[in-house]
Amino acid sequence: MSETAPLTHLPADSAAPGTPFGALPTLFATALLAWYPRHRRDLPWRHTRDAYAIWLSEVILQQTRVAQGLPYYLDFLSAYPTVHDLAAAPEQEVLRHWQGLGYYSRARNMHHTAQQVVGEFDGVFPNTYAGLRLLRGVGPYTAAAIASFAFDEAVAVLDGNVFRVLARVFGLHSNIAAPSSRREFQALADRHLPPAHAADFNQAIMEFGALQCTPARPDCLFCPLQSQCWAFQHRQVGLLPVKSKAKAARQRYFHYFVLRHGEQLYLKARPAGDIWQGLYDFALAETETAELPAAELLRHVEALGGQLDATQAAEPRPPVALRHVLSHQKIEARFHAVELAAALPETTLRDLGLRAYSAAEIEQLPKPVLISNYLSANA
Repeated sequence: MSETAPLTHLPADSAAPGTPFGALPTLFATALLAWYPRHRRDLPWRHTRDAYAIWLSEVILQQTRVAQGLPYYLDFLSAYPTVHDLAAAPEQEVLRHWQGLGYYSRARNMHHTAQQVVGEFDGVFPNTYAGLRLLRGVGPYTAAAIASFAFDEAVAVLDGNVFRVLARVFGLHSNIAAPSSRREFQALADRHLPPAHAADFNQAIMEFGALQCTPARPDCLFCPLQSQCWAFQHRQVGLLPVKSKAKAARQRYFHYFVLRHGEQLYLKARPAGDIWQGLYDFALAETETAELPAAELLRHVEALGGQLDATQAAEPRPPVALRHVLSHQKIEARFHAVELAAALPETTLRDLGLRAYSAAEIEQLPKPVLISNYLSANA
């Protein structure tokens, strides 16, 4: 992305403290553009105008912190240097590279979008906001980011950081979780977007929300917008933005049967219609409680067509307990290691979608973090 251009041609910030930004819209942009070059983080996607690389960073950073997403961004660019490489990759391989980021539908949509760009646009990303919106999985925010960062189109971005900054500075009390509020915030962001500095303004306002006007403990003391900030002046920084509470997380209890015969473990691909679609885990029983008596364990193993070896039948091993928290679900998992006296019958493998894998094969499978964490500690 281009460096911040000089601000000498913009109106000087000569308003007295307390002047509303609505009267002088360029003051808000001027303050952010002056703040940005002094505080911006040196991130690799800010050194390119390649729409593919910018799109990749935006997809990875959705609902992901920069510190967590950066290694994935570098890994994906290394594994798939061009959109053609990503489009040609097997989905399981893409999911394996994504492993640990969560929200795996993002990875599948990303893969499909790459195939769409190659198949419908000859491997070239559309160079306008309207054209980018035609791509699968590219919403208003992502399209605005790519259009401004790669092609200098004057369209304002609107993400969580931008919502927060606008709500606090301008005293907006609309519920940002309501779709109807987006129009109000988008209109405000568009009104303050300086067309000649669209890319830098978009980067600046998002960076300002990420580093200065943070959700908790914002640095109001040294904020360049302090005298103009409605929330600071009215002591409502902690109350804005307004966002309705999410539904309570659903509690689930998973009992995994880690079936082993010799040096192989049995795993299966998870079906559509639930979390972790297409990722691999063990044979599973979901129950209403966190406990599974030994007699129930034996019954489940026999229902799978398996037989415990003599040692384990006489003295069952205690399960390994792990907890995994998703955005709307809390999973209490118990992993029951089961040594089988004989391989599972083919009918069981076919009916349940199970297959025996070696340790090396399992390493290459895309797996939920919960499964990876168990295998790492109990290989």
